[in-house]
Amino acid sequence: MPGLSETVHIVREICIAGAILGIVYNILAAILATRFNRPSTLDRFSTRPVTILKPLHGSEPGLFQRLASLCKQRHGGKIQLICGTQQCADPANQVVRLVQRLHPVMEIDLVVGDRLRGENPKIANLVNLEAKIRHEIVVLSDSDIVVDDQFVGRLVAELDNSQIGAVTCLYHGVAAGGVWAKISALNINAQFLPNVIIALTFGAAKPCFGSAIAMRKDVLRRIGGFQPFLDELADDYAIGRAVRAIGLDVSVPPWAVGHVCFDRSFRSFWEHHMRSSRTIRSIDPVGYVGTIFMHPVMLALIAVLTGAQHPIALLSIAFASRAVLNFSIERTFNLRPHGLWLLALHDTISFAVFLCSFFGAEVEWRGQNYQIFRDGTIQKDSLD
Repeated sequence: MPGLSETVHIVREICIAGAILGIVYNILAAILATRFNRPSTLDRFSTRPVTILKPLHGSEPGLFQRLASLCKQRHGGKIQLICGTQQCADPANQVVRLVQRLHPVMEIDLVVGDRLRGENPKIANLVNLEAKIRHEIVVLSDSDIVVDDQFVGRLVAELDNSQIGAVTCLYHGVAAGGVWAKISALNINAQFLPNVIIALTFGAAKPCFGSAIAMRKDVLRRIGGFQPFLDELADDYAIGRAVRAIGLDVSVPPWAVGHVCFDRSFRSFWEHHMRSSRTIRSIDPVGYVGTIFMHPVMLALIAVLTGAQHPIALLSIAFASRAVLNFSIERTFNLRPHGLWLLALHDTISFAVFLCSFFGAEVEWRGQNYQIFRDGTIQKDSLD
């Protein structure tokens, strides 16, 4: 059994190697990121009618603007917007009714369904909306997503290929305001998004994101509608997996939408990203372990604390690689820059989230505690 000094030596060498690999990983991600966010400008707009599904919960900041933007799409066909809530008293209902009044020509339906199905409240909401779908193209998109006026047109254009069963979108973080919202946005931009970009480039991932999923109505019918996903935590991933299971592809075009981050406290940030981390871990445990290379600074710090040589150089190069990646993402996706001190704070907290995510299989979502099972399904904590 190795003694203390030998254990410290092993930890130091592992962390040095991990930090060096992490530096290379971050620089590679910074280079590859420049290939993304290249949305094509549409010369013509499809006339295929589209139904957009928006499951809502509460009146989030900016919800009116995000819903109104879907009424101003440059698309040649009809657009139906179906918004769903699960309570008559949900303040999101008033926001939807305001959008209806200000856009009377637009097909906007509000469905309030209080029938609870399964464990996933978002999917239960979508099940309630499914019967109202009128058009051949169906787009589902989370309530916190920001889009431009060609969003629908680009998605529909991707579906012109009959082998493509669904289209999904990368997303970058947009802070709603406050330090914790900015750190939450950094967690997407400087950690999640680069990991996805590398995985897509090397064919190591088959993602599907709740930011946006577009599919033909017949494809939705072939995968059984939304009913099969009622107990899935990673419902978006499960939908993509179901589309691939019927022999069709899921396209991820080289452009991104915005994901608005609302975290206002450390607790909110921690719970949000612990849920996200444990969800990813349940989907792809091996790939999740590999995300440790997004933490070169903390690996370098551990190496320094255990006696690594050239400590200043190691820490400086590790942090520089993170700064270069962050700059590349912000420039590529035209994002507001964040201070380096915020990046350092984010990296410290996110490393703690990464480590703690391996201990336990519980998450909190909308005030409920859930247990995650190995197959990715969830169940409410019996003590709640």
